[in-house]
Amino acid sequence: MADDLGFADLSCYGSAYRTPQIDRLAREGLKMNQAYANSAVCSATRVGLITGRYQYRFPVGLWEPLDHIDGLGLDPNVPTLPSRLKKLGYRTSLVGKWHMGSPPEHGPLRSGYDHFYGMLGGWADYFPRPDRKLENVLLDGYTPVGHHGYVTDELGQRAIKEMTEAAAANTPLFLSVHFTAPHWPWEGPDDQAIAEKVDDPRFVEGGSVAKLQELLTALDRNVGAILDAIDRLKMTNTIVIFTSDNGGSHYSNTWPLSGMKGELLEGGLRVPVLMRWPGQIAPGSTSDQVTISMDWVPTLLRAAGGPQLADDETDGLDIMPLIEGKAPLKPRSLCWRFKSNEQSALREGDWKYLKVGGNEWLFDLGKDQRERANMRLVEPAIFTRLKAKYEAWDATMLAYPEKSFSMPTIGKTPDRY
Repeated sequence: MADDLGFADLSCYGSAYRTPQIDRLAREGLKMNQAYANSAVCSATRVGLITGRYQYRFPVGLWEPLDHIDGLGLDPNVPTLPSRLKKLGYRTSLVGKWHMGSPPEHGPLRSGYDHFYGMLGGWADYFPRPDRKLENVLLDGYTPVGHHGYVTDELGQRAIKEMTEAAAANTPLFLSVHFTAPHWPWEGPDDQAIAEKVDDPRFVEGGSVAKLQELLTALDRNVGAILDAIDRLKMTNTIVIFTSDNGGSHYSNTWPLSGMKGELLEGGLRVPVLMRWPGQIAPGSTSDQVTISMDWVPTLLRAAGGPQLADDETDGLDIMPLIEGKAPLKPRSLCWRFKSNEQSALREGDWKYLKVGGNEWLFDLGKDQRERANMRLVEPAIFTRLKAKYEAWDATMLAYPEKSFSMPTIGKTPDRY
């Protein structure tokens, strides 16, 4: 999984950015055109991704994103995809970003993973900075690694190490590789001298379209190395999924969508999804099935031979029959909310209800992906029905605490679209 990668930041989705290795997954497998993140920010999506549930059911999912809050994190008693697969005999490893609470109360090793190599918080320097907090440095288990190379390369190499060990032991492997790229700070592989002088981790002034390409090139190279390792280790019966945790941020390409990270417009929610499973998914295939991050729990659990989850165990959908072409597209309703700017959204079929602040819209995404034409007055019955459906759903979720953080949409007005 990439971090802050926009819907159209990959060349296989039409971007000017070049990502030839990641594009292999589209050629050798499936490209999904209607895939969504559980949230418009990282930690909230990660809660949905690992639990298979709307993140609004858990206190940790109400922070958008989670900062370092003592005692707040994903409850270790909540079943997760790695904990479920572990019961089926899988070795479970997380390489990369966690961002769902810190030890001793929380952490990946308490939520189903056998092995962890990465960072606990929401970001990390691409080069070692011993002056950072524990949440923002590279860890092996919970021990700081110290001196190391470029983080994207380190994560790619560790992922291959995990694969090699599992193959040698002939053990089935569930491996989450959660890169921090292309999230800030804007530091490419050749920027170590600059990185050592940067105090503000966001380092916004270091960013540019060219710099984003550098981050994407490093990400792409490491995805390619992982795919090569799968071939070299003869792990042919392997499902590979590539996606992002939310929509694009600075310098990202979300065309033809509008909006960005932190917004419930399509550009803040829709993400690239590529999936490869030799012998099961036809090479070069595409799908317009509407999907969301939390679908991967029931989907991968069933693919691994696990049980079908009950409705009170997941809010996601087992989409494997759909993406294998063994079932028609399935209509569904999906909901989102975001505390900042009082945002609410529901998609049902091609219709989308959106509320930002005191303004409300109805969009026909089948004809208007850029969300320009407000159909609220043209289709009042549909607008009223979708709004009521959203409000009924919202009443079943946890309320935002007054103190919970939500990323502000600085300088953005609710009616700019």
